Amino acid sequence: MFKHIMVPVDLAHAGQLDKALTCASDLAKLYGAKVTYVAVTAGTPGSVAHNPKEFAEKLDAFAADQAKAHGIDASAHAVTSHDPTVDLDPTLLKAMTETGADLVVMGSHVPNITDYIWPSNGGTIAGHAKVTVMVVR
Repeated sequence: MFKHIMVPVDLAHAGQLDKALTCASDLAKLYGAKVTYVAVTAGTPGSVAHNPKEFAEKLDAFAADQAKAHGIDASAHAVTSHDPTVDLDPTLLKAMTETGADLVVMGSHVPNITDYIWPSNGGTIAGHAKVTVMVVR
């Protein structure tokens, strides 16, 4: 049914993504699909890496760890953005096309009052994607 699963990840909060990561790996095994972990960084130093090259290396290592831990075919797709906070949603939507994903599995938080003011990333992606999106809480 699905051939390529895209999983947006925030390497600074990877420990909070267990449900989404497990769901994506289970679906990958079920359908024999490839998984691509996508992360967005700035060109400036951040909490995860000093530069985009180091960030991409860390994302590659993350993907390799997930592949080994779950027995799946996985790769990484790092994207550099001028302002990841502002550009996250359009950057992830573009990454769907770039990776050829036909399913997106992404983690989200339980909605709260601020979601009435600022839409959640999961909601925005699900509302604008041309492929199936599974938001995991």
